[in-house]
Amino acid sequence: MTKVQPKVKKLYYSIGEVSELTKLKAYVLRYWETEFSQLSPPKNRAGNRTYRQKDIDMILNIKDLLYVKKFTIDGARSVLSGKEVAEDNSQKTESFNEKQKIIFRKIKGDLTAILKIITE
Repeated sequence: MTKVQPKVKKLYYSIGEVSELTKLKAYVLRYWETEFSQLSPPKNRAGNRTYRQKDIDMILNIKDLLYVKKFTIDGARSVLSGKEVAEDNSQKTESFNEKQKIIFRKIKGDLTAILKIITE
């Protein structure tokens, strides 16, 4: 995840500025606010969202989880809440039930028999 350095350093940024910085549409940012409790920018007196640098960093983290690491929204939410360690989905091992294990053993036996025929 890369940290975005805006051209002009400010304390608060509008949703339009954050949209340009993160290369995300404003409606995506508003939607993510409803899905991720960690992302809740305060609003000014006029009701406009005012994003701080920590909010932008959170948006970039969410973007990385969803677009690069290919997590679902639920998966990204659990990673951000600390319930799950962010790791490659391919490294996760799944447990198989007994029926699946029997099928795998049968397939392995068939493949071994085919290999034996080919190599003879």
